[in-house]
Amino acid sequence: MNILRTALIGVAMLAALTACGSSEPAHNDADVKFAQEMVPHHEQALTMAKLVETRTENTGLIDLANRIEQGQQPEIDQLNARLKEWGASTHGSHGGHGMVDTSELAALKGAEFDRKWLGLMIQHHQGAVESARTEVEQGSDPATKKLAQDVITAQEKEIHEMQSLLPQG
Repeated sequence: MNILRTALIGVAMLAALTACGSSEPAHNDADVKFAQEMVPHHEQALTMAKLVETRTENTGLIDLANRIEQGQQPEIDQLNARLKEWGASTHGSHGGHGMVDTSELAALKGAEFDRKWLGLMIQHHQGAVESARTEVEQGSDPATKKLAQDVITAQEKEIHEMQSLLPQG
């Protein structure tokens, strides 16, 4: 009787493990939250980056803004594709870490614009890094965790670059 019971328990455990390996999603709630928050976050960065060319003559700032646009749009596309694949809404939280009030930027030009834009974008990037660190710690989807690590690496580098571009005085 014990042998039969042990065998049945073993078969049941094997079936459960096999089912878990094939039908469990690779993502979790942290992955979905990260993607839903990062999309509007990156969209705000794109909106901010588009303001630069007409408000400054600082070539370093213009170059940085162009790179932000080129880097973040593909990430938005990837995150939206994942959300769709997961059956999750692409219209999640429009808050998230580091969203900033950009209402003053449109009225500024020159060094005043540069200072305000850099300050806001540094804050914005710091929020993205914080969100990405949470994804790396709590997410389960390998591709999304890798994207989060890429966000950390790229945006920390850009934060240092922005700090060096801040006008003195």
